Parts: sequence; C-alpha cells; structure tokens
Amino acid sequence: MSLMKFECTLRRCALVLTALSAGAMLAAPAFADTFPAKPIRLVVPAPPGGGTDGMARLLANALTESVGWTFVPDNLPGAGGNIGFDTTFKASKDGYTLAMGESSNMVVNQYLYSRIPFNIEKDMQPVALVARVPLVLIVSANRPHTSMAALVAAGKKGSLSFASSGNGTLAHLVGELWKRKAGLDMQHIPYRGAAPAMTDLIGGQVDMFFASIPVALPMIQGGKVRALAVTAGERVPVLKDVPTMSEAGFKDMEASVVFGLVGPAGIPGPLVSRINAEANKALQRPAVVQQLNAMGVERTPGSSGGDAESFARVLREERAKWAPVIKASGATVD
Repeated sequence: MSLMKFECTLRRCALVLTALSAGAMLAAPAFADTFPAKPIRLVVPAPPGGGTDGMARLLANALTESVGWTFVPDNLPGAGGNIGFDTTFKASKDGYTLAMGESSNMVVNQYLYSRIPFNIEKDMQPVALVARVPLVLIVSANRPHTSMAALVAAGKKGSLSFASSGNGTLAHLVGELWKRKAGLDMQHIPYRGAAPAMTDLIGGQVDMFFASIPVALPMIQGGKVRALAVTAGERVPVLKDVPTMSEAGFKDMEASVVFGLVGPAGIPGPLVSRINAEANKALQRPAVVQQLNAMGVERTPGSSGGDAESFARVLREERAKWAPVIKASGATVD
C-alpha cells in the first residue's frame, strides 16, 4: 500500500470513529429518555427478610407506583454481599442490572477481606442514596441500666459485652468506637445476623447491642429492650425521648447504615441522572416518607438524596471515617 493510500485509510477510520462517537453521544440522552423498555433486575446481596432486602423492595415498590417501572428482585447473598456485587458489576452497563448496597458491602468489606473479585471504587457506579438508618444502643429491659451514665458505671466495675450482627458490621464498629470513648474494656460478641444477637440480648447472654432502629424498634415498643441513646445527629421522632450519643456525653458518635442504589461503572451519565432523579422523586412521595419515618429512617440531605456525585461523596466520607476504626479493631473475616 502506498503512503498516500495509507494516509487516506487512516483519515477514513478517523472519520468513522468520530461519527460513531458523536452518534453515541446523541444516543445516550435519547436512551435515558426511553429507559426502561423492559424489567430491571435488582440484585439484593443479602438474604430475604433482612434490612437490605426490605429497603430494596421499598424502593422498587416506590418506583413502580411513581413511574411504573418493573423490577425483578434477585437475592444473591454470600461473602458479606460480595457475591451479589460481583454479579452486578459484571453485568451490561445499560442500567438494567442494579443492586441495593449498604454500608458493609459499599464501605467496609474492602478493609475486611484480603481478596475481593472487584475494585469497589473503580467497578461500582453510585446511582442514588436511598436512606441513612441510625443505630440505637439497647440493653435488656431486665437489666438495671437506665442511662448511658449507669451503663458506663457498670462497665467500670466489671466487664461488659456487646453484640453485633457480625465482624465488621456497623454495629461492631460503633461498639469499638464507643468503648474507646467511654474508656471501657468490653468484649465483642459477633453473631450471624441481628436476630440471634437480639435474642441473646433479651435473654441476658450479652449486655448491649448497637442495633439499627428498624430492627430494634419493635422490641423497644414491646418492652423487651431499653433504648439508651441513638447515633443520629438529632433525636429521632419515633424515639423522641431517647437522647443522642452527643446529648449523653459522647461527641462524634454519629453513625448510620447507608443504603443506596448502585450499578456497574460505565452506565451512561444521562441514564444515571435519570434513575437518580426518579428514585429521589419516588422516595419523596408522602406515603413512602411516612413509611420511612415510622422506621426511624433518615433521608438526607434534606428531603432528597442528592445527585449521584453527592452519593459518591458520602461513600468516600464513610470510608475515611471507618477505615481507621477497622484497622484499630483488628477486624477481619479471612
């Protein structure tokens, strides 16, 4: 091939690539406008019936009622959510495979597992912040601890134990953070989920438990456990008589389980924005807000979850906050 012909071929290839690129740029917004044309697979990297499953189905129902989108929930538990996330991140980047993430698999796992089949910061596209769920410190109603001060006093006299729903969960990390602030030597007792932890707390086998408010609320209302403080920045309406950790004398103890909609990295920006906007709109419907408030769930910032970048920023802040706590605790699942 002559040099002239070679240069012409290169120019033709460049023109074709430019045209294809321009076409893709034009097609992305149009695709976002017509999305979805079929049901959306919603991966739930947790067993049915838990907090992540409940939040996923709440969002799916809200979007179905708001804009008529159809979701097919797909529970893929295992490895702390890593199995479900691995499946999600390997799916097509067309918005038809999304997942409900929570703090453990979006923030904590990368510091707990020595090997994960994906890079959470490179392979995950944050789409929409769904909710923050504060924790509440609870003790058995049969125990004499009626305040944080009484609990600390008991811990100074003898060893206390605290339950969690597993190594590296937010309940574990908040317990580790609080015992340092309180100057107590407490034993961590990890369980396989919140249900067995709650059972042993009520039965007196463990002294305290930082449980998520939706998990603890029925037991608090039923008189089985006593709430001593919440990890929210302000008092929670459904537990208005329970002080915040700050009010109880422990600053910088704000902590919430973060739930959010995520997908594989590479979903077109206009489509991410469309899903984000519809999710925020659906979660602001009065019936949904009422349901979330009744669970003690926060929607932040304000009444909206913000755009995808603000959600990504929340995750970066959470990683910066909890990475040193995980390191200091020595928590691992390997």
